[in-house]
Amino acid sequence: MNSNDVYYRRIDLPAGDLHVFAHDDLYRAMGAKVLEMANNNLQIPNIRYMSYTPDAHVGVGTCIGTTAVWGTHDGFVSPSIVGSDIGCGMRVHLTNLQVQDLQDVKLRRKLVKAIEKRIPVENHSRGHFSDIRLEDVLLKGLHGLPGKYIPDAYTPRKATSLTHVESSRFRYDEDVLNRIPEPVWHRSHRQLGTLGNGNHFIEIQAVNVNEDNRAIGERWGLTDGQVAVMIHSGSRSWGGAVNQYSGSEVAKTMRKLGLGTPDPKLVYAPLDSEAGRTYANLMYSALNFAVANRHLIAYAVREAFRETFGPQAELRTLYDLMHNYACEESHGDEPCLVHRKGTTRALPAGHAGNPEAYRETGHPALIPGSMGTASYLMVGSTEGARNYHSICHGAGRVRSRNATKQLVTVDEFASSLRIGQEDEVVLNHRALEALIDESPQAYKDVDQIIDSVVQARLASVVARCRPLAAVKGV
Repeated sequence: MNSNDVYYRRIDLPAGDLHVFAHDDLYRAMGAKVLEMANNNLQIPNIRYMSYTPDAHVGVGTCIGTTAVWGTHDGFVSPSIVGSDIGCGMRVHLTNLQVQDLQDVKLRRKLVKAIEKRIPVENHSRGHFSDIRLEDVLLKGLHGLPGKYIPDAYTPRKATSLTHVESSRFRYDEDVLNRIPEPVWHRSHRQLGTLGNGNHFIEIQAVNVNEDNRAIGERWGLTDGQVAVMIHSGSRSWGGAVNQYSGSEVAKTMRKLGLGTPDPKLVYAPLDSEAGRTYANLMYSALNFAVANRHLIAYAVREAFRETFGPQAELRTLYDLMHNYACEESHGDEPCLVHRKGTTRALPAGHAGNPEAYRETGHPALIPGSMGTASYLMVGSTEGARNYHSICHGAGRVRSRNATKQLVTVDEFASSLRIGQEDEVVLNHRALEALIDESPQAYKDVDQIIDSVVQARLASVVARCRPLAAVKGV
């Protein structure tokens, strides 16, 4: 183990090397289970690299906070190292409002109600976009949406909806769509533009630009006191169905090939196998759904802002990116299949993988905190290449949902949201009991997580965003 750097260590496990980017205190708090799960993952044949970010914690088959890499010519693909919510990710929009415009708590509540009117927060409620063809979204991503849902399409110099995203469309073999049963199509169509429950959210935030990266922040259009909107959601039931179907097919392939690890929930298949190819193609369809879903949520939020503040209110796309996926990337001279489960890609300035708009600065890496704590806008560093340009995707849970409900009181939760004070974080749920498992006390200290990423020289902070209001699903 490398003990010279308190923010990085290489751990020699029986099955291979695990790289951990975390301060000593965060690493020790991870516990033995995360190392056991890493050793299982490292038993998958031909693995090139595996790492944990500082927010790593136990998941199903694979820890959240994992980056795992294979070569494309002899590689494996794993639904377990992608996760069940395929394409889950973050999206940030910048408004033309300032924090003083939302100073009044009553006005923030009015805005939250306007958002709720347009975005169902009950998990099984129907969205408001029935005029969109699901097949178009699955095949074309953002390009499958009707023009009226791309409000900046007619102003090319200002348009950001299709350009300021990690990917607006993933191409794949569309024949695989026939593998997904009809009821899933119906249910997924109803869920376009819906948030989902768990840790998904819409948050209204106030931006504070980091002085060290102020020049980058200005290039991105950030200003101190600017109001921003952060959205966290994924592929809803479509991604869940892809995971369920492919997980079963991949497990069958494992049995035929005599593959396995001590964890039966860790499933994987050769990339060139029928099950591997099918999963990869279906996964891309879920990535298309996820980016379109976040876009539609943002569209509805824009309409809520315009209802609350007038037609002059605008939301410009800063960036959209994923943290549950596997994609082919070039690292060095060889193409790789990079899995990220709860990790975020953070490319530096000049990297060819950046969209054109961010080629000179590096793209925004969007890192949420939790209700009551700050979120961060970061940019990758060239040294991040040693971790395949992966950083954390959030604060990371420190305790389970059940444990949080048992250990955290409603009063403690209310205090962390500053309920009743002028700077209260306004929630759409007045009964805090419904959300206590998502309270800030359920998560690690996001400032410590960010510090680890910065000190490990993987990325740097461009802006810190404090919450003003949040919309959560149940």
